[in-house]
Amino acid sequence: MPLKTRMKWLAGALGALSFATAFAQDETVDPAAVPPPPAAAVETAETGQPSLTRSDVDAWLDGFMPYAIAEGDIVGAQVTVVRDGEILTSRGFGYADLAELQPVDGYDTMFRPGSISKLFTWIAVMQQVEEGRIDLDEDVNTYLDFEIPHTFGEPVTMRNLMTHTPGFQERFRNLIIGDPELALPLEDFLKQAPPPSQIFPPGETPAYSNYGTALAGYIVQRLTGVAFEDYVAERIFEPMGMQRATFHQPLPEQFEPYMSNGYLNAADGEPQYYEIVPMAPAGSLAASGEAMGRFMIGLLERNPDVLAPATWEQMYETVYQLTPPLNAMALGFWELDKGSLRIRGHGGDTGFFHSDLNVLIDEGVGIYVVVNSSGEGAGTLRFSLTAAFAERYFPETVEPVGPRLDTASEHGAMVVGEYESSRTVVTNFAAILRFLGQESITMNADGDLEYALFGKPAVWREVEPFVWRHVGGYERMAAVFDDDGSLDYITFEPVSPIIHLIPAPWYRAGSLVMPLLSLALGVLLVTLLLWPVRAVVRWRYGQAFALSGREAMSYRLVRIGIALVFVFLIAWVLLFQALFTDLSGLGSGFGTQLFVTMATQLLLYAAFAMALWNAFTVWQGRQSWFAKLWSLVLAVAILIVILFAALNGLLSWETNF
Repeated sequence: MPLKTRMKWLAGALGALSFATAFAQDETVDPAAVPPPPAAAVETAETGQPSLTRSDVDAWLDGFMPYAIAEGDIVGAQVTVVRDGEILTSRGFGYADLAELQPVDGYDTMFRPGSISKLFTWIAVMQQVEEGRIDLDEDVNTYLDFEIPHTFGEPVTMRNLMTHTPGFQERFRNLIIGDPELALPLEDFLKQAPPPSQIFPPGETPAYSNYGTALAGYIVQRLTGVAFEDYVAERIFEPMGMQRATFHQPLPEQFEPYMSNGYLNAADGEPQYYEIVPMAPAGSLAASGEAMGRFMIGLLERNPDVLAPATWEQMYETVYQLTPPLNAMALGFWELDKGSLRIRGHGGDTGFFHSDLNVLIDEGVGIYVVVNSSGEGAGTLRFSLTAAFAERYFPETVEPVGPRLDTASEHGAMVVGEYESSRTVVTNFAAILRFLGQESITMNADGDLEYALFGKPAVWREVEPFVWRHVGGYERMAAVFDDDGSLDYITFEPVSPIIHLIPAPWYRAGSLVMPLLSLALGVLLVTLLLWPVRAVVRWRYGQAFALSGREAMSYRLVRIGIALVFVFLIAWVLLFQALFTDLSGLGSGFGTQLFVTMATQLLLYAAFAMALWNAFTVWQGRQSWFAKLWSLVLAVAILIVILFAALNGLLSWETNF
């Protein structure tokens, strides 16, 4: 597999069981670019508002999906729409098995919905709340047989887990694996290493957490004495009529004939392994289109055999609003309102599958879409489809953007800069991804902000003080400031319920760090390369080496030190390459390589010591002013590399990632 593809897969894996990272990775299919629907649908539209009927939806999908999956390099897709307690339509497009040319069946074919699995976990939690076993505001340690530290002096509660505000940093080792030998039971996986470090106080900053959801599922398992997979099947699948759905891994034999393959893309065409999610409550579901339709009906009808009506409303209406007026996090559900239309739902990603589920809780309507490939556009096609569906059948979702405020330029200048995601890693080597994933917000001549949405350039107009509206859509962006007037964070829909963009500190901002690092590496590389070149030139012309004694030794040692710097950097490149080599899981061998790579930081310290001794020796001798200045430049260059490594986790000894 090409390195570029591996890198893309890893980026997807880091965003797996969520959708946020897909925005930066994939290009969307613009609904406006889709050809007009067939004549039947057009004729319906000419009589007025398109009718939400099976014939109209089918005709519209026939105009949208074939073009979209072809443009997105997608092998197969499934779309299910429900209305008024019935499955209005469930359609398959493309292939479940490309080699066998087996088409996707809208009702029967099974896909992996990824993080939509989390909704089942939260429903299971609320069942335990109803039964008095869980208090949403109690320390989760009350229910565990291991401890979640109170890093900030405050306990993590179930409410924190349900709103993705426990403050955990990301954990991604073996987030998704393909080798069953590496699979561990949920309990063992959660206990095999300390819990992820808390990087935010509980309840303050959303940082989407698969570990947090898995923890909640494990609590349900402990309190009921029933394996989580079996609990969901009995308490949720059965009363909702979801016959072809399972959390079990590997896929149970009876479901194998119905399971779609996963693919990198249609051009590659090679079926991939069945993905195993060790943190099963966060994303291990496999389900057919019909089963997901039954699930949406259960959500819309507030199925009383699953939860009491009041509990359903509690989940939908308890909104944890951190950034008014933007959509926020309900109890386990994302608030996805579009205009005056109230929507609850979730998105999902695995390495090969991408999905989105929206239920219009006042309209009795739901739509679910899933694709089986990670081709260009696959990650965000689902959002284009659900948005276009809402706009077609519910025109109240589309509201005029409105005039630009007079304060646009002034306020825009206050938020222009570089940002890091709150869903990040801080304490180990993966913190380098925080730096590499920085994104910039800029401002154009009109005073509008420019920030990419769904991987495409987007313009945002200030329509309320410090609230911007996507000029080409309905999404909003908002900035929040601390009491002292400094910018705390900025966030935007649809990720506002689960992620904040935090201003990158000046010393970690890419616009400063990358030029400095490039200059430092350039200085070191030129010095290293000129060492043998100058030796050859001296030999060619019979010139003696001008230095002797300590000066000659320091001259050679500092260049050896520079070589050690590049050994350090190459070791990390090789480690990340190893991370991509076997995408089906990381065994103990990777842990050994990681420790050896971490140990190369000792070479970095030795190199800096050599550079300091060289500078001292040169300044004590009679060398030229250029040589004296260059000795300082070399020491500073190595120091820049050390600072870069320190700020981005490459000097950490933590192996828990």
